[in-house]
Amino acid sequence: MEQSLFNILRRANRFVAAICGLAVAGCTVFILLDIVLRQTGGSFGGTDEIAGYVMAAITTWGLSYALLERAHVRIDVLRGVLQTPGKIFLDMVSLLSLAFVAIVLAIQSWPVLARTLQNDARANTPLETPLIVPQALWFGGLVWFALMASLLVLVACLAIVRREPALVEQSIGLQSELEGAE
Repeated sequence: MEQSLFNILRRANRFVAAICGLAVAGCTVFILLDIVLRQTGGSFGGTDEIAGYVMAAITTWGLSYALLERAHVRIDVLRGVLQTPGKIFLDMVSLLSLAFVAIVLAIQSWPVLARTLQNDARANTPLETPLIVPQALWFGGLVWFALMASLLVLVACLAIVRREPALVEQSIGLQSELEGAE
C-alpha cells in the first residue's frame, strides 16, 4: 500500500513539475517577445513583474517535486558510517523536520493571503495586479508542500512498521550518485 501511495505522490508531483516547466517556458517566450517588441518601439510592459510572480509560484510548487525526487540538499557526513537502522533514524529526523517547517510555512502564509483578500490588495505597479492571484498560487504551493511532506512521513512510517527498509530508502533516503546522474 505505501509503495502505491508513494508512486501516486511521485506521479502527481511530476505532473505539477511539468506544469511549472510549461509556465517557465511560457514566461520565457513572453519575455523574448517583449524584447523583440522593444526593438521596434513597443512593449508588453510588466514582464519583470509577471516573471517574478511565476517564479514565486513555481518555486513553492517545485518544493514538493524536489522532495519526492529526493533532490533537497542534505549533509550526509554521519549517515555514511551508520548501519540501516541509524540511516533510517536520520532520514526520519530529516523528514519530520522538513514536514514541520512546511506545515508552519503553510499555516503562517494564510494570514498574508487572508489580508490580501480582505483588503483587495493590488501591486503598486503600472499593472496594478490583484495580489490575490500570485499569492493564492504561492499559498497553494506551500500547502501542497506541507501535504506532500506529511504524506511522505506516513509512507515512511508505514514502511518502517512493515519492516521494509528498501522502501524507506527509496522514498526518503539520500540519492546515490548513480540515481543523481540519471
